[in-house]
Amino acid sequence: MSAKIIDGKKISEEIKNEIKAEVAELAAKTGKTPCLAVVLVGADAASLIYVGSKKKACEELGLRSVSHELPAETTEEELLSLIDRLNDDASVNGILVQMPVPAHIDESKILLRVSPVKDVDGFHPYNAGLLSIGKSVLKPGTAWGIIELLKRSGIEIAGKNCAVVGRSNIVGKPTALLLLAENGTVTVCHSKTQNLAEITKSADILVSVVGKKHFITQDMVKEGAAVVDVGIHRVEGSKKIYGDVADVSEKAGWVTPVPGGVGPMTIVCLLVNTLRAACMQAKLPPPAV
Repeated sequence: MSAKIIDGKKISEEIKNEIKAEVAELAAKTGKTPCLAVVLVGADAASLIYVGSKKKACEELGLRSVSHELPAETTEEELLSLIDRLNDDASVNGILVQMPVPAHIDESKILLRVSPVKDVDGFHPYNAGLLSIGKSVLKPGTAWGIIELLKRSGIEIAGKNCAVVGRSNIVGKPTALLLLAENGTVTVCHSKTQNLAEITKSADILVSVVGKKHFITQDMVKEGAAVVDVGIHRVEGSKKIYGDVADVSEKAGWVTPVPGGVGPMTIVCLLVNTLRAACMQAKLPPPAV
């Protein structure tokens, strides 16, 4: 048996095609193009690439994007002041502050300052609370992208044993909540989990958000399982990118590649959130996607 590849690039393109018309329709109804404001503090190389990808994706969908690229020495007060201005700017529908921010800035203050109705990352505690009760409109992009990858690949979640390895607020916890909302039976594993391999080997759906190269090996995977790899690891001096998951293709039923699996979905779900935020602010129903 050889695992089927869950193609994040292909599925993200499908979603883009589905919402292009909705972006144009909303612009016609409201007289303004939905707009995403991206704030980058400092010149982190990976962040610069990621921000560039978001700008390009906005252009493809007919969304407007504005970029605020600030020097690394920008103070916390200056960044909070910019967020306040973007919150008050009716032409801006979504605000994304690219993480990580420099060490002298308190990340939690930044997340709290972005208006919940413009929080296209879905990280504000208000939106996290809505997610926990199954009422969220703006869902964290990576977690939401994982659910779309599974559903659009025909992988049944309801009633299945699901293991999420990693409990971060950004991916691990939201993924567990969204799997639960789809009626999966979810176990969240972390650094203190005992008998980890026993849990992962019983999972029909295994999501790894560990942040360690090849942490999940073939002997930890159930025969025929769907394995979603959220990890991205670059080896110094090499252009090759690795995931959390080693080669499990002889055991798994489905696998996401790295790159080209979860990554494209994170970006497209961010853009869907921008459209959703614009609909909410215009008091119109959100898109079906």
